Amino acid sequence: MPSQEPYPRTHLFTLRLWIEPVGCGQGEVRVRVTYLLSGETRYFRTWPDVTAFMLSIAGATGTGGGEEGGDRD
Repeated sequence: MPSQEPYPRTHLFTLRLWIEPVGCGQGEVRVRVTYLLSGETRYFRTWPDVTAFMLSIAGATGTGGGEEGGDRD
């Protein structure tokens, strides 16, 4: 029987990026990732954490997420 979902292997995310000042003219990248299908939002400071979160969602079967990572909203 065909799946009810039109794109069962598609995952939609939005990313918001900004530079957070940390003093002495320095800044750190911050990333907010929202998984659009569930509304789950997390905040990150490193790209490996961003990709780990997104891959945990993409690899999850029938759940809203996977391994922990980042700060929940």
